[in-house]
Amino acid sequence: MKFLIAGLGNIGSEYENTRHNIGFKVLDTLVRESGTSFLTGETAFRAARYGDVATLKHRGRIFILLKPSTYMNLSGKAVNYWMQQEKIPLDRLLVVTDDLALPFGTIRLRGKGSDGGHNGLKNINQILGTQNYARLRFGIGSEFGRGQQVNYVLSPWDAEEEAALAERCKQASDAILSFGTVGLAQTMTSFNNK
Repeated sequence: MKFLIAGLGNIGSEYENTRHNIGFKVLDTLVRESGTSFLTGETAFRAARYGDVATLKHRGRIFILLKPSTYMNLSGKAVNYWMQQEKIPLDRLLVVTDDLALPFGTIRLRGKGSDGGHNGLKNINQILGTQNYARLRFGIGSEFGRGQQVNYVLSPWDAEEEAALAERCKQASDAILSFGTVGLAQTMTSFNNK
């Protein structure tokens, strides 16, 4: 059974450690710490069409991990391509994204929902023609002044957040493996708001 896990972010060193790139950071954590085995001798992400891809095997499931290279606003192009390429149905797609509406480090899994003003989700919804896919939202807080939202999401983590980030990313990566092994409902019960 195959799953597509798309971690949203922007490519380029200037975006690497920003709040908007938490999707990339969570997938990097999953690759580094999950204890899963790689398929076909891979050891990390490899450059592929529309993104960097790693393939993990865990408890009989195959996880295709995608970090789109299309930039955030065109994430749907990469997600759609890899769903078609790997023949992955909508109910086995999970998108990992940042969320301003949640306090820092809070993770919330949902089976569907609106884009909430997030341009990456907006593009995925538009290209897939539906909002009915799972998303793992990672809270980045909302400590910004009026009109400063873009600057905030594209800014680096502060020292306090940085200190807590590894543990919160590990929690999110555990939720991804749980989604693939025990399903959406049980994972929501186990991980939401932890």
